[in-house]
Amino acid sequence: MARSRRPRPATPLAPPHAPPNDLPRYRLLTGPDDATFCRRVSEALALGYELYGSPAATFNGQNVVVAQAVLWPAPARRSPPSRRR
Repeated sequence: MARSRRPRPATPLAPPHAPPNDLPRYRLLTGPDDATFCRRVSEALALGYELYGSPAATFNGQNVVVAQAVLWPAPARRSPPSRRR
């Protein structure tokens, strides 16, 4: 007796050009200049985000507050084939 295989339910995969977990393509990470902020930036880089621009820092009267923009890379665009004459 042959065993029939149950079809597996389709699992929707996010396209490779989309950030995971429904995150936006552009993120501005901000917070106190501490190890937690550094970990947040490192986690974004580990997910595949790239640094965008220079970091910013300011002083709010009590703490140094920093910001770093990260951007999800756009899918590689294929250039049109060159026409030879």
